[in-house]
Order: sequence, then structure tokens, then C-alpha cells
Amino acid sequence: MRQVDRHKKYLGLPIVVERSKKVMFNTLMDRIWKKLQRWKEKLLSRAGKEILLKAVIQAIPTYLMGVYKLPGSIIDKISAAMARFFWGQTGPTRKIHWRNWETMCTPKFLGGMGFNDLRVFNDALLGRQAWRLVQRPGSPMGRVMQVKYYPNRSFLDASLGCAGSYSWSSIWSVKALVKEGMLWRIGDGKKVNIWQDPWVVGEEGRFITSPRVENVTNVSDLIDTSTMEWQHDIISYHFSERDKQRS
Repeated sequence: MRQVDRHKKYLGLPIVVERSKKVMFNTLMDRIWKKLQRWKEKLLSRAGKEILLKAVIQAIPTYLMGVYKLPGSIIDKISAAMARFFWGQTGPTRKIHWRNWETMCTPKFLGGMGFNDLRVFNDALLGRQAWRLVQRPGSPMGRVMQVKYYPNRSFLDASLGCAGSYSWSSIWSVKALVKEGMLWRIGDGKKVNIWQDPWVVGEEGRFITSPRVENVTNVSDLIDTSTMEWQHDIISYHFSERDKQRS
């Protein structure tokens, strides 16, 4: 068995990402092109092409998209290659694409084919990594990221910085998306800011809309610590009817 001092690839992708990302993305496109070129020699029905694209081609960049944010140009190339394979091609002549790829990525009950929108899928996978940093700050990944990029704050309050790695900038880019779906679950309320954090439920939004009140900052200021119940007199005096119903 040959001893390897340093692995150059993991799951078919380079371990070390240089400043130029061309090598990494060219490797990804080469894997996809080889698969598609091999399949073009076979006679496949549309249903067979659909299964191969969903089960194989869309699975190839999954690991990469869970770590890095793919440039739009790379996603467009992958989508164009899948579209050409699905609709077919006779020599250099491309057959008519009866639906654009955006429509093909919609669910079947809406008239599409249910293919993954790679941009949305990329953000979802990166959002999962961001959520892990929020939920598991004591994990090995969480500790490393915190020491290097946000030592004195949480991930949700971290800034991008100017010398972060490509992986960090990719995960940070979906922080706003994660925050859009977050809602605080109130316990003692000491960590939740009344005016800045999302903690109320309603169609009008997740934030308090009443005018800011001095000396009332955290949700714990609205809770009676002896009974752990709301202080209704304070809430009735300072908050609007909409906020009173949501709290």
C-alpha cells in the first residue's frame, strides 16, 4: 500500500483551495461532462434521462455546494449541460428546448419536472452549515470558526472580515437567509432584545413595531421573575394592540 503524505483530493475535489477557483470548478465540470458524454451514446427515454440527471448529475456537486458557494456562471453551465442532455442533440445541432430550465425546476404538480434549482439548493446546504454554527458552537467546527472569525460574539453577529477563507465567506453569505427564518423561543428572556430580535408571531412580521421605550431592553424586563408570568401592566402601557396580542 502506497503511503500518501498529503491528500490532494477528497470526494473528487481539491482539498486546498487556491486564490483562483478555476481548478476546483474545472474539476467539477469535467466530472459532469464525462458522465453526460458517456450517456449520449445510449438510447434513453425522457424518463430515463430525468432519473439519471436527478440521481447522478445533481448529486455530483452536492459536497462542494455544502462547503462553498458556487459562482453563478458555474451553475448556469451545469444547468445548460443538463438541459441539452434532457432535450437531446443531433451532432452539433441542438434540439428545441420546449421549456426553460427555470420552469423545469418547478414541482411537477405546478407543471415542471422537479429538478433542483442549484442556486436554491446551494443556499440550503450552506444554510445547514450556518445553522450548525448557531446550534452547536461547541463542536470542533464551531470552535475553530469562532476563534478565527468571531471570538467575542456569536455567529449571527459576526462580520465577514477582509481575510476570510472561501468557505467562511460562503457560509457567512447565507446568514441573512438563516435569520429570516429564525424566531426566539422565550424562556427567561434574558438573551432576547425586545426591539431588535424576532420573537413575536404574526402575519405582520416577527418584530415588535411599538415605539422604543427607555430602560426596557430585554424580554426579561417584561417578565415577573417570582412567578415567571408576563407583567401585563407594563405591556399594556408601552405596547400597541398588535404587539400585546402577539406577546
